[in-house]
Amino acid sequence: MSAKHLLMSLLIAPLLLWASAAHAAVTITFYSHELGSQFPHAFATLKGTLDATGEAVDTNVGFTATSTGPAILFGDVTGHISVAKPKYIASSAAHFSFELTDAEYRAVMAVTDKWRNKKQKSYNLNKANCVHFIGEVAQAAGLKVNASSKFFKKPTSYLKEITALNRSRLAEGKILFKG
Repeated sequence: MSAKHLLMSLLIAPLLLWASAAHAAVTITFYSHELGSQFPHAFATLKGTLDATGEAVDTNVGFTATSTGPAILFGDVTGHISVAKPKYIASSAAHFSFELTDAEYRAVMAVTDKWRNKKQKSYNLNKANCVHFIGEVAQAAGLKVNASSKFFKKPTSYLKEITALNRSRLAEGKILFKG
């Protein structure tokens, strides 16, 4: 290899490494699933690669009652962080997606861990349901939410409200709106 080729390789290699590292990111997508054969639900998927570690991420998070029987109408019941199956995700409505920084990803996972480790009975249809959870996830990801929303029992309407509150980020090209 000539000195010229060696010099070019030394100059180009770091640029190629930087370019591939710049493309590493985790994308969060917010979903709702309306009443049908299953209870209405809000959840988020997380897919990509962390910049700092190169760790691959491919998961989803939601919060729901362990059992969706009549007891949920009358007060607190056992709740848990749920992971939806691919078929369920495919039958749900994607509202918007955007790339998270590593810090935002860690903040989203910290919210998830907080809800996972809540003292049981942790699910309450009026105060701590999937929409409340997804609102905290959205805030951790840097989005504006309406803490006084009238849509805490309506996942689709709630995510449309978050969409409207964050339109300015769309103008910046940071959020891909789906619906």
